[in-house]
Amino acid sequence: MGNCNMVCGKKKRTPKGHIVVYVGEEMRRFVVPISCLKNPQFQQLLEEAAEVYGFHNGYGGIILPCTQTTFFRVINFDQTHTTRKLSNSMGK
Repeated sequence: MGNCNMVCGKKKRTPKGHIVVYVGEEMRRFVVPISCLKNPQFQQLLEEAAEVYGFHNGYGGIILPCTQTTFFRVINFDQTHTTRKLSNSMGK
């Protein structure tokens, strides 16, 4: 399972295997790997995004209805969960 490392920045072509999300009041753009879709907390944010903003919002990405702090916590949870799972599978 991959981790949820993200890239932020200006609009560019989205790399294969990634999605674009916009977060916070500033609508900061982040490019996250699709492996984040396995994260239950990230899935919850996507469900809330669909309810609040819909999927056709004109941004070319998904607007997540949360603060950057919350977004970073969700992404960090996924990285921690992935690391723990890998450590357990290696007998550590």
